[in-house]
Amino acid sequence: MAEHTRFEKLVADAKKNIRKISPQDAAAKSQSGEAVIVDVREKNEWDEEHIPNATHLSRGTIELDIEEKVPDLNALIICHCGGGGRSALAAESLQKMGYKNMRSMAGGFKAWKAAGLPTTK
Repeated sequence: MAEHTRFEKLVADAKKNIRKISPQDAAAKSQSGEAVIVDVREKNEWDEEHIPNATHLSRGTIELDIEEKVPDLNALIICHCGGGGRSALAAESLQKMGYKNMRSMAGGFKAWKAAGLPTTK
């Protein structure tokens, strides 16, 4: 298996600059309408299975598309990916764009599923 030490360092640095949220808290905030969950995984990952009512904006295009999908800079946006790395990078990037209430879901989609939270295809 290839080493990903540069990526891991980038993610570790991003995690120092962002706030995390548990899958359970993310689910509660989404269900109450307080938050937008943004799935930053690739389209094939999204198509396989995803969080109900989440918005798909892949990591590769999120900065281009976020303003159209979530124009409110004060909105609570919870990014998630498969395990937490890509969402940390996305959350940090959106903070740099002026979004004030960014969160990265701790553990990503794997943690969501492990918590027994609902998914859809």
